[in-house]
Amino acid sequence: MLSKELWYPRFQLASDRSLLVTFGAGISRRHHLDVRRLVALLESQPIPGIHAIHPAYSSVLVSFNPRENPPPEFEAGIRDLVQQIDSVRVPEPRRIEIPVCYGGKLGPDLDDVALHNHVTTDEVVRRHSSTEYLVYFLGFSPGFPYMGDMPKELAIPRLGTPRRVVPACSVAIGGRQTGIYPVASPGGWRIIGRTPLRLFRPEEAEPTLLCMGDLVRFKAINIDEFQNLKRL
Repeated sequence: MLSKELWYPRFQLASDRSLLVTFGAGISRRHHLDVRRLVALLESQPIPGIHAIHPAYSSVLVSFNPRENPPPEFEAGIRDLVQQIDSVRVPEPRRIEIPVCYGGKLGPDLDDVALHNHVTTDEVVRRHSSTEYLVYFLGFSPGFPYMGDMPKELAIPRLGTPRRVVPACSVAIGGRQTGIYPVASPGGWRIIGRTPLRLFRPEEAEPTLLCMGDLVRFKAINIDEFQNLKRL
């Protein structure tokens, strides 16, 4: 029986103007590296007709203008690039520390996460802040980092009914992922704290604090430290 790894990469037209390239199933740092390499190639050797590039955990969706570059020719160009990915070197990751005030009014779901996993809230904070997370990609809202590799002992399903408004800078858990809401928006992840840092700064040349490929570690702070950092 053939290994499932031989089925990848996969190339699939997702619409008449978008192509999905999939490197594997699930959340994997190896597949993430392939995603980053393909994105780097698409940015350095752009194919005619590309409109946008949308990386995800183990895939890249590329939208294009079929009038400028018909689907068969466009897919052939993407396949040629994928053949080159093993030679691509991506930059060393940045390591970024994110201060977080856990629990209380800033983290209303912390108790539920602890109860679901049969641990104390202090243990949730300890485990969440002792892991180094990879930013697999940004999505959902400007600058929202999807970070995998969270300890399985902290996993919890999303809320059955999403909140209409999650405050900006809320740190949250969804399944075995963790993330930070850059702006106030609806959301169904469990909120365990908040950071005083702004993740989305549209007035700056680099509007997002985090980028795909960054390594993030959270640091627990108290409410006074939170308020002081927020005033900076």
